[in-house]
Amino acid sequence: MRSFSGLMNRFRKDQRGNIMVIFGIMIIPFLSFMGAAIDYSRVTRAKATMQSVLDSVALMLSKDLSSGLITTSQVNTKAQTYFNSLYTDNEARSVTVSAVYTAASGSTGSTIQVSGGANIQTDFMQIVGFPTMAFSASSTATWGANLLRVALVLDNTGSMAQSGKMAALQPAAKNLVTQLSALAQNPGDVYISVIPFEIDVNVNKTNVNATWLRWDLWDPSANHCSNGWSGIAMAECKGHNYTWNHTVGTPAKSLWNGCVSDRDQSYDVSSTVPSSQATNFPANQESNCPAAAILPLTTNWTTVNSTIDAMSPAGGTNQTIGLLWGWLSLLQQSPMSAPSENANYQYQHIIILFTDGLNTADRFYGNASATSTQVDNRMTTLCSAIKQTGVTIYTVQIDTDGAGQSAVLPACASGAGNFFMLTQASQINAAFAAIGTSISQLRVAR
Repeated sequence: MRSFSGLMNRFRKDQRGNIMVIFGIMIIPFLSFMGAAIDYSRVTRAKATMQSVLDSVALMLSKDLSSGLITTSQVNTKAQTYFNSLYTDNEARSVTVSAVYTAASGSTGSTIQVSGGANIQTDFMQIVGFPTMAFSASSTATWGANLLRVALVLDNTGSMAQSGKMAALQPAAKNLVTQLSALAQNPGDVYISVIPFEIDVNVNKTNVNATWLRWDLWDPSANHCSNGWSGIAMAECKGHNYTWNHTVGTPAKSLWNGCVSDRDQSYDVSSTVPSSQATNFPANQESNCPAAAILPLTTNWTTVNSTIDAMSPAGGTNQTIGLLWGWLSLLQQSPMSAPSENANYQYQHIIILFTDGLNTADRFYGNASATSTQVDNRMTTLCSAIKQTGVTIYTVQIDTDGAGQSAVLPACASGAGNFFMLTQASQINAAFAAIGTSISQLRVAR
């Protein structure tokens, strides 16, 4: 009897079985917590998939609308069609999608916002009273918010007369002008400049009295260089450290053909405002001065096209001077004095450089025949300086004679996709169209 009484007393006091009781109490919230994590990861995955699809739908709708393929009244219906073809998550239930178009206003571009929502059936959370978990996402495509300032830097050298290159360049460039000008929703949304180049550029004889010109390297007469080069002008002759064997005297500036050469180094590859002899541009009577003078930024598309039509091939290749003047045309300073920019807007500054050859000469280096590594080096420095200011550069090279790819043009472009290597004149129009599409490409903002 005493043994039985002691056994019962020990049983009443024994706490070793409490762990099972505690575990039984805790198992439900523990499983709920683990289940919630699993269900939540399913929702997160489904939402990420929906977000990716909505991004694509917004972009496709924007392209369709801006291209005139659909009207604003069709936006919502087209959104559902695109979404249904792309969203294949089998777990999503009660899926909805809608799209809202907002027209451009002031400094705000046109937008299309696509929104979607759905839910998934839970595996674990239903135990604690949550049979479904909802999620939603949205994406907005915006276009027309950035205003464009585009410089067309176009090769006018003698070799452009070969293989139909100039004949193909002119309509391709004008087609690009049409493509870009169509992006303007309001006057001034798009400006374009044209910079024809060879060894020099023609800044237009109307600038004969401009304060940014220097005349100490100008002689209207040619063929007086001690090295015997035919047609070489005074600025290049002295720049190559040869002797100019002619007494210049004081010829009338009215004889000037409008050409200027490279500035003194290192201003030849900088945007420094001209204010002294070293920083001013040397007037130069280059015998192959481009027939078409540079055209500052304008919205007069007739004038732009007329300038392109006036281009005629002659002379050697100095891509550096063309690129520099393309950059200067985008700046609100002397000598080009671009139109002022509104602080309430964002601007895209773009240079499109087209050339059919390799650099052969500038004021200091090269013989206008063989490729000049020194000119390439000057251009490399210039390309880097331009890109550091946020300007986007596209470069297009056409090689119809097997000279090979430029050593500087691919790196000068703002990215691998911004460099175009062509081998036939028939490819120019497609390359320019691709650049136009890239410039007008819509961005997706979540």
